[in-house]
Amino acid sequence: MHGTSRNSRVAIFGATGAVGRAMVRVLEDRDFPVAQLRLIASPRSAGQTMSFRGAQLEVVAVHEEVFTDIDVALFSAGADASRRYAPLAVESGAVVIDNSSAFRLEDGVPLVVPEVNPHALANHRGIIANPNCSTIQLVVALSPLRRYGLKHVTISTYQAVSGMGQKAIDALLEEVSAPRTEDKTTLFPTVSSESHVPMAFNVLPQCDSFLENGYTREEMKLVHEPRKILEMPSLSLAPTAVRVPVVYGHSESVEVTFSSPVTATEVRTALESAPGVQVVDRPGESLFPHPRMAEGSGLTFVGRIRQDLDRPNVVHMFIVADNLLKGAAYNAVQIAEMLV
Repeated sequence: MHGTSRNSRVAIFGATGAVGRAMVRVLEDRDFPVAQLRLIASPRSAGQTMSFRGAQLEVVAVHEEVFTDIDVALFSAGADASRRYAPLAVESGAVVIDNSSAFRLEDGVPLVVPEVNPHALANHRGIIANPNCSTIQLVVALSPLRRYGLKHVTISTYQAVSGMGQKAIDALLEEVSAPRTEDKTTLFPTVSSESHVPMAFNVLPQCDSFLENGYTREEMKLVHEPRKILEMPSLSLAPTAVRVPVVYGHSESVEVTFSSPVTATEVRTALESAPGVQVVDRPGESLFPHPRMAEGSGLTFVGRIRQDLDRPNVVHMFIVADNLLKGAAYNAVQIAEMLV
């Protein structure tokens, strides 16, 4: 089994992307024991410099031997790059924590949220998968409710454009600053269509590309990944993933059906003592989770906890987290901390 030392030689592959930059910040903010940090990106991004602990580090181009002498490699360069380079990094002696979808559902690859299933790390074989951003905040909130018997979960997401990368952020900001017209084609890059649609002042019921079953890839991640992390392969989930004109922070409206009657008070109490959860649930004082509240935090915020009007075994809640931090970089660094 691969292991790490107390003072780790760390690499970030995809360092110049939105998640990679967040990984650099989180390593510094959490005072991760970094003996050496190697920033890696595609050849077109090589040569850039990034700040870490007061020093300027140059980004190097990825190649087959770039992970030599690395203990922990944080990957956020896309699934194709992960499939190509993660096995090479493992052969070089590194533990790979991969933020892409490449290995998440593979047998023998732990899919880990530290607050939920830290025990899954015990049997890793060099590659550990970081779950999808929407999945992470969902399972952080669902995990403490397993004691009541989870039966069915309906999820509607409201996902920030940063989940599509820096180009989508730039496109949204340009749309917002441009004069509004009746033109229905804009700069915002939808996934599966050459004809773009407006994102600013709009809501798009598409995250990732559509599949033959009518669901998107993002929606199917919200089915398969929670089942693996929660170790509930038969859990019923019904997702709808929506993109909203928010820069940072994914929100989720979640309806949880339990196997027997459960009160909103019981759910709230369980969440208040759950690791990584911040309950913000005083709607009469306009205190409830929203993306601006979660921005910059590694916590998962939960509120609007309320009983279904007709079904005593159903409770509704609203879940928000920073998709680049808890949904990606923060969770990855938490996993690395558990290895050290």
